[in-house]
Amino acid sequence: MGNAVNNKDQQIDYLKNRLDMFMNVIDSLDPEATDVEDIDRLISMLDDLEAKYERFKKDWE
Repeated sequence: MGNAVNNKDQQIDYLKNRLDMFMNVIDSLDPEATDVEDIDRLISMLDDLEAKYERFKKDWE
């Protein structure tokens, strides 16, 4: 997929970018047209972000 994220600064930038993408998705949602699948996708995005954070956190210890 992309380049490996190896150092702490790159890892933090990666997490910031992913969180920014998540916020953009939320901002683009129409509350009147949002359905369960949209909410499930948001939850999945957060789960993926949390998993990546946990992997990075192990590198920082």
